[in-house]
Amino acid sequence: MGSERGAAAAFTLALAGMLVAAFGAGALAGSPRLQVLCALAVLALLAALWRSLRAMLRQSRGPIIESANAMAPDQRRLLDAAQAVEARLEHAPIALFRIDGAGGEGAVVPLNANARKLVAPGRAVDPAGLYRLIAAQQVHRRGMIGFDTERGTERALVSVSALTLQGKAQRLAALMPVESELEAEALNAWRQLVHVLTHEIMNSLTPVASLSRTARELLGEDGSSVPADARADLAMALDAIGRRADSLVQFVGSYRSLSNVPEPRPERVVLLVLFERVAALVRPDWQARGGRIEFAVQPPTLELVVDPGQLEQALINLLKNAADATAQVAAPIASVSARLVRGGRLQIEVADNGSGVPPELVTHIFTPFFTTRKHGSGIGLAMVRQLVHGNGGTVRYARSLGSGARFMITF
Repeated sequence: MGSERGAAAAFTLALAGMLVAAFGAGALAGSPRLQVLCALAVLALLAALWRSLRAMLRQSRGPIIESANAMAPDQRRLLDAAQAVEARLEHAPIALFRIDGAGGEGAVVPLNANARKLVAPGRAVDPAGLYRLIAAQQVHRRGMIGFDTERGTERALVSVSALTLQGKAQRLAALMPVESELEAEALNAWRQLVHVLTHEIMNSLTPVASLSRTARELLGEDGSSVPADARADLAMALDAIGRRADSLVQFVGSYRSLSNVPEPRPERVVLLVLFERVAALVRPDWQARGGRIEFAVQPPTLELVVDPGQLEQALINLLKNAADATAQVAAPIASVSARLVRGGRLQIEVADNGSGVPPELVTHIFTPFFTTRKHGSGIGLAMVRQLVHGNGGTVRYARSLGSGARFMITF
């Protein structure tokens, strides 16, 4: 205690001496020699003031260090354990929320980094709506919820537990987004199904086509024993069988592409250059129809690490889909744009002024074999999803602000 008082007294004296010296320098403005002496005195007092401050800081830290050192071993272990638990919860691979109250309502508060990221700008479009969904979940029962993000609709698995802390009822909600995982599993399941179906169908169709050709040849070589009218009908039937078999072989072969997509070979790509290559392929067809197609990149130097061939194919498929959707439009328009969005993600938007997608069909458009066109194959959008997903991105159908359709590719 005495040392603390001594340091404080020295600090006060040094400060007072500085004031006196400054006053003296001002009063003796006409004497340069006295001004120099006053300046030297101020320097000495400054040094004394610095030593006093250092002594006071050391003495103020002393009790804190001593109290920490004096902590009992059990208390230190408890403190270390609490800090470890807090660090693990902060970086847990799920989003944790606290719900105040025991009913179906209550204030929802993010508890860790993943929870804060989920409601930060660039993820959930309506954080308040997401909070209401979480608060409405039943205790001790897992459920699946869906919420809109800037990347489209996402699904998440939610589990809620009830607890009481300091006499207050609370609920703890754990939320794990599973949209990407579900999409990956769905893609793998479809790929395996298509692989099996095409393999079995091709094994059955190939001998049918071959046998029909052989039968036609035999009929032409030695058909004298067959009546003329029957021979003509038989030849027509065999020809129909052969043509349908060949057509089915080609049809099934187109689906093989879904199960045989090569592994992506990513490289750094300047999107402006990639868009120019796509424009050179598709712009003549749009101009021939009396329409136009626009490409834009902001900023022009935007780059992406991706397989350029696979991204080009995905964009071409989307633009083919746009061309079909605008077939009855007098002045068809399509646009392809790329920009950075919130969260540091890169987003490519493909839009058109066609009829759009009916709301009841949105959940089916990326499903293999699904098509609304009479002669469609149902693999265009399925291939887009597979190509984009294989390069680490997602593709979603977004509600258009006006007429037409909008597809969002996000990396």
